Amino acid sequence: MGIRDFLTEEDGIGTVEMILILVVLIGLVLIFKEQLTTIVNNIFKTITQKSNEVGK
Repeated sequence: MGIRDFLTEEDGIGTVEMILILVVLIGLVLIFKEQLTTIVNNIFKTITQKSNEVGK
């Protein structure tokens, strides 16, 4: 591959694709906010309980 080919190569993620991915992710977070909060809280409760058991 020559230098000219390298400079004109258009592979990779563009700005529009990145914005679309972010919009979809933010939308999913907003839709499933309550479920995600419940899951995260349960995970932290489990971590706290298990760490207390180890400390005894």
